[in-house]
Amino acid sequence: MRFLHILVLLITMNRSQAQVPDTAQVFSDAMQKHIPTLIVLPEGYNSQDTNLTYPVLYMLHGYSGDYIGFYFHIPDLQRLCDKYKMILVCPDGGFNSWYLDAPFGNDCKYETFISKELVQYIDKQYVTRTDRASRAICGLSMGGHGALYNAIRHPQIFGAAGSMSGGLDFTPFPLEWELKDRLGTYVFNKKLWESHCVTNMIQNIPSDLKLLIDCGVDDFFMPVNRVFHEKLLKERIPHDYIERPGGHDWDYWANATRFQLLYFYHFFNQ
Repeated sequence: MRFLHILVLLITMNRSQAQVPDTAQVFSDAMQKHIPTLIVLPEGYNSQDTNLTYPVLYMLHGYSGDYIGFYFHIPDLQRLCDKYKMILVCPDGGFNSWYLDAPFGNDCKYETFISKELVQYIDKQYVTRTDRASRAICGLSMGGHGALYNAIRHPQIFGAAGSMSGGLDFTPFPLEWELKDRLGTYVFNKKLWESHCVTNMIQNIPSDLKLLIDCGVDDFFMPVNRVFHEKLLKERIPHDYIERPGGHDWDYWANATRFQLLYFYHFFNQ
């Protein structure tokens, strides 16, 4: 209820003239629970007009965040949605799911939820383009890793993926973000941790998956982003890569999100 109250307040005070986003409780059969999800629809969207379909961008929040984070912190998100004519889907990824089907914790099957259950729900409830060329995924921090992780593992679902300040390799942080609750204690499960890191999945990246990697030079995830970039270069895997001043905060992500939406707009309309 706290999130709903915040959302209503935002809409009432700041966005009275804007399209009101949808909120949904999407049931996950894999986790046997409902997942709150925000769906931002472009101006003019009409569910009855099946001749006009829309591409979809899934947006994943970071550690300890929630499903209204992007909408709350980026005041012009609705304007960007209207401008680029795409549906934005912001699911709740839990406190620290890392968007994995975690080996530890039966309540964490977020890979299945994001790449199967949620996609199926959105394509059923909204007038979407249902091919991978019209479906992309991005995220920040934990969600940056989650976006690339899901896109690499489900190339038939997503045609493009973007990361902002992504935790693309979390093995240097064995005591952070309650990762042991998802992957076990690092010292006893090193291979399991390594197999779930995007930086170790280079060989599985489809040649036609469009990638945008973005991280601020003052971010604590900067070193692992640079390593990932260098690995992609070494393997001659096409991608776009951005470094610029900034840290691990919403000032950086708000600006980065604008780059991400423009990137995916061009991908959808190539």
